[in-house]
Amino acid sequence: MSSLFDKPLESIKKQPLAYRMTPRNLDEYIGQHHILSEGKLLRRAIDSDRIASLILYGPPGTGKTALARIIANKTKAHFQWLNATTLNIEEIRKQIFAAKQRLSKGEKTILFIDEIHRLSRISQDALLPDIEEGNIILIGATTENPFFYLNSALVSRSHVFELKPLTEQEIITILKRALSDKERGFGELKIEITPEALLHLAKSSEGDARKALSALEIAVLTTQPDSAGIIRIDTKIAEESIQKKHIVYDKAGDEHYDTASAFIKSMRGSDPDAAVYWLAKMIYAGEDPRFIARRIVIAASEDVGLADPMALVVATSAAQAVEFVGMPEARIILAQAAIYVALAPKSNACYRAIEEALNDIEADRSFQVPEHLKDSHYKGAKRLGHGKGYKYPHDYGGYVEQDYLPEKKKYYKP
Repeated sequence: MSSLFDKPLESIKKQPLAYRMTPRNLDEYIGQHHILSEGKLLRRAIDSDRIASLILYGPPGTGKTALARIIANKTKAHFQWLNATTLNIEEIRKQIFAAKQRLSKGEKTILFIDEIHRLSRISQDALLPDIEEGNIILIGATTENPFFYLNSALVSRSHVFELKPLTEQEIITILKRALSDKERGFGELKIEITPEALLHLAKSSEGDARKALSALEIAVLTTQPDSAGIIRIDTKIAEESIQKKHIVYDKAGDEHYDTASAFIKSMRGSDPDAAVYWLAKMIYAGEDPRFIARRIVIAASEDVGLADPMALVVATSAAQAVEFVGMPEARIILAQAAIYVALAPKSNACYRAIEEALNDIEADRSFQVPEHLKDSHYKGAKRLGHGKGYKYPHDYGGYVEQDYLPEKKKYYKP
């Protein structure tokens, strides 16, 4: 199989930048340290050319196809590239027959199926016997959760590796490499890009290296050099290239905490419109949706509490749904939960109760457990007097007057 790395330089230069900058080996590969760092299973398998059937699962632009190309470049097996959108069962049978022919001559076959979640259930089933018998090694790439979209039998016969969205710093590293690479990138051109523009491309790409490289390519190719022959890319050009407005929002700085504070106070203040606005700003700036979900859960308990216990149910369900669904659809779930908390009646009685109790304990007003409340289930407890005099409320119709603290305290004030 011919690969990107076999093509002449003139041909490569005509390909899109994202394709040209495909890493040629694991040393050039950026990100996914959790599965590719030294000593990890997948890294060892690639380095030793001992690939077993596997599924690469993750969002667009995280390196699934790049990883497959590295394996293709590394392996001594025949590497067959297929796409599930155009693949039918007749083609699968044809490829399996060819693989068996190669195997009879001592050559293994790696069958790579891109977008494998689009493969029909019947076609998936057709792969099973030959994976089981070792006639083919399957590598599937998918943006969808394989445990939901692929046959359980197919998943059980494969190692599943989840690829994570690239970090902003990893995207910046990839962009800088494209700007300096004279063979495949823009290293032969005089380009100056501001740090703010570079960061904006990294943030706006949302962990998608392909999206970031495509935006950089548009920025370079559509910007005229100045009188000194330098292509200058600022934030305005970066905004136009990636079609996303730059807003001031530092995830580790004041804007992060100030916006989160405004969001929380808007929910507490029962203003759903303001809550949605600050929510939108955080989402637009690329804030971690899990961070936002946690703020809503806290507000549901701290500011709504027992005035509407369903608020906490809605907020925690939203937090779980955000993990399950992911962005961009998770924005709807976050908005629903934030609006519910904003509209709910408010009570901070639970918050005040636990704070006052903790303050008492911190001030050394720590009580010993009364004898009648101590555990009396273990052998010898009754000889110590533990549990003596305790009144079991259910024996009294569900409630009976007795002391649960050595002195009367009032923490919960509805």
